[in-house]
Amino acid sequence: MAKILLVEDDYASAEIVKTWLSAQRYDVEIARDGAEALEFLRMAEFDVILLDFNLPHVSGFNVLKQFRGAGNSTPVIMVTAKSAIADKEALLDGGADDYLTKPYDLNELSARIRVQLRKSANSVSGQLVVGNLVVFPEQMRVTKDGLSIELLPKEFSLLEFFMRNPDKVFSAEAIMSRVWSLDSESGTNAFRTTLTRLRRKLNLKDDESLIETVHGAGYRLNSNSMNYDSKLS
Repeated sequence: MAKILLVEDDYASAEIVKTWLSAQRYDVEIARDGAEALEFLRMAEFDVILLDFNLPHVSGFNVLKQFRGAGNSTPVIMVTAKSAIADKEALLDGGADDYLTKPYDLNELSARIRVQLRKSANSVSGQLVVGNLVVFPEQMRVTKDGLSIELLPKEFSLLEFFMRNPDKVFSAEAIMSRVWSLDSESGTNAFRTTLTRLRRKLNLKDDESLIETVHGAGYRLNSNSMNYDSKLS
């Protein structure tokens, strides 16, 4: 489940967008102004950021500049009422990956988000492929060596996170901030229990664990432990 930060000061609009995206299995957090958005971005990582241009306290453009200035590369879709080409050009030059002009269609918003998510290096036609493991995010389906694996929703979300970030090491806290909602009361025990079940289901044969514990650092999906199909590599 991809995690999205929606930065929108209009309460009614934010709730409509959150309801729409949640129905498509996105985990959505809402920030009501620019200052709160910066706080969210310090607390957690996101897969896509929907950032309104006109915000109280700190403008959306200044949020974007600070975020990019700190070296962050998370895709940002700016939402703006400005329609002039020069304004849109300034947003893209300022670090936005895409933009939507208000009012926009929710179906178009979903399509723009899918485009940004597909830009990950191991994404092929909407599929996440690492070795012989394939995740179909929109269908909540997983196969290994062509065999389907049944996962619970949180197990699927955890695997999707690792598949989007192969070979990168994350602490338990960093993973939880991406997979669990910020207001979730689940602790590290819930994370470890979910990880244990996921490991058990993924290791269909006697191969080593696909999701490794890196002692003193955290966890990673080790793509080198997988068998590669020449058609996918």
